[in-house]
Amino acid sequence: MNQVLIQEQVFDTGQVVQGLYQDNPQVGAVASFVGVCRDMNEGDTITQMRLEHYPGMTEKSIAAIVEEAREKWQILDCVVIHRVGILKPTDPIVLVAVSSQHRRQALDACAYIMDFLKSRAPFWKHEATLEGDRWVSTRDSDKTALERWK
Repeated sequence: MNQVLIQEQVFDTGQVVQGLYQDNPQVGAVASFVGVCRDMNEGDTITQMRLEHYPGMTEKSIAAIVEEAREKWQILDCVVIHRVGILKPTDPIVLVAVSSQHRRQALDACAYIMDFLKSRAPFWKHEATLEGDRWVSTRDSDKTALERWK
């Protein structure tokens, strides 16, 4: 099963992770990643970030990334939750959690999904800083991260 959620509400990481192995004796590993809103970017203080998306297109894009991971690794289950709306420093933004029978499968699939999510999912980030507001572009480091999966 795959679950892709785009929401404004805070997610409960522990509950999501537990849901991936609870009642499934095949699970031998769960790998997860939580992305958090920072208070600094490019040397500027961030007071808040607004995340926007295109409903329907965003979910399809993320689901396609998860399917690509399923083709590469033996994933039992995967949950991707991405928040939108106004976020402040220390707010969780994204959760990727993957279950598998083996640790390496879960870890690699989780990293793959997150790397592609950063560069291919249609989200628009707008930061409010002490120096002024700005739209955030994809970083070169995010593009470089994709190279290891070729």
